Amino acid sequence: MKRGIKHLVECHCILPQFRSDSNPPFHKFVVFSVLDGRDDVVSKCVRCNNCGVVHRIIDISRSEIAIGNESDAAVISIDDIKHSLPAGMQTVLESYNCDLPTWEQAAFIVETMQWGSTVTLTSEKSPEGRQGKYMLITGPASVKIESYNYKTTI
Repeated sequence: MKRGIKHLVECHCILPQFRSDSNPPFHKFVVFSVLDGRDDVVSKCVRCNNCGVVHRIIDISRSEIAIGNESDAAVISIDDIKHSLPAGMQTVLESYNCDLPTWEQAAFIVETMQWGSTVTLTSEKSPEGRQGKYMLITGPASVKIESYNYKTTI
């Protein structure tokens, strides 16, 4: 059975606020990947949200620069995904200004009919833990917005 997962990949660019550091960290950004029935990542191209370089996802948290695939033809966009989702889901994702991986996750859930799955819309750290909202996808065109509050103890 196919599964979907959000994960980080590292680019070779540096965010502007870290450029003056003596050892600045490379930028990491979130991507959504599909795992086939054997848990192998289905390869795809994504664009770094900082510098625009195209990466080919080759494994969880692993990518390589996709030389020769700099055009938008190799990279999926929100506009490409939007048409495969019901209007209600589109409205929710747009109203929460969701990123591309979140749109991809919602489309994957609908495509694979994994009803009862959730998509995180907002997430904030608080002194007690984490809180936010998620969209529960209950059917092909049915969603429910719920809040969550996870407490963490040390």
